[in-house]
Amino acid sequence: MSASASLEDRGPAWPRYLALGLVALVMLYPLIWLIGATFKSNAEIFTEIGFWPSRISLEAYAKGWKTSTEYTFATYFLNSFLITVPRIAVTVVSCVLVAYAFARFEFPGRKLMFGIMIATMMLPLIVLRLPQYLVFRELGWLDTYWPLVLPSAFATDTFFVFMLVQFLRGIPRDMEEAAMIDGCGPLQMLWHIIVPLLKPAIISVIVFQFIWTMNDFMGPLIYLSSVENYPVSLALKMSIGATEEVEWANVIAISVVALVPSVVVFFLAQRHFIESAASSGIKG
Repeated sequence: MSASASLEDRGPAWPRYLALGLVALVMLYPLIWLIGATFKSNAEIFTEIGFWPSRISLEAYAKGWKTSTEYTFATYFLNSFLITVPRIAVTVVSCVLVAYAFARFEFPGRKLMFGIMIATMMLPLIVLRLPQYLVFRELGWLDTYWPLVLPSAFATDTFFVFMLVQFLRGIPRDMEEAAMIDGCGPLQMLWHIIVPLLKPAIISVIVFQFIWTMNDFMGPLIYLSSVENYPVSLALKMSIGATEEVEWANVIAISVVALVPSVVVFFLAQRHFIESAASSGIKG
């Protein structure tokens, strides 16, 4: 039986697309309601389930952006990027180097060290908070961004190392062997051959780290004490507790704005996730 005949036996495609559309609407409705709530009063937010507001006004966005402090959310967004961008850079460099060593080199204790690294993935981050805090306090780095960035320079994000190792294991070594015959050293091979092949996986690391760092609340809460150093995550919490009566439309409006960078980055890199999944099965 031909493929076209089997597709005809399944019936028309529109019921499936209709079902998928309804499921997508149900999944997206909370986000749609969130956007609609930015135009509502407190009474409407807590009494109406519909997303369509009675009036359209950008007042909540303007008030939310100004905040109740001497700083606007432009300062807090800048602070978030001052944490996120360096952390992404050191994460990519350190994790690629460590994954390359685990995937391509034989050295004593490699399997044991890789097993220990995998075991650390099972540890909750809260277990490490106290010893890390004591170390950074002794170094005098509290109320700076160093505690939020520096650990990632030592490949402490073991999930990314594991992901890159698995990706590297699916890449054939033909080009590496040819480059080795031509006199290419390990670092040259990494930069000119491995990194271009790892591009989809590296972009996945960048996207995940961007979203996780932008949404991180506990780390900045522990290490930062000055309001001028707060990222967006702490600024949002501060805007909720700044007054007795919270203008929820303002808070929701700035929350929607805070979602925009992560959503944009995700959709820009969406095709690379598919490419990463497909490339991990490369055969020689």
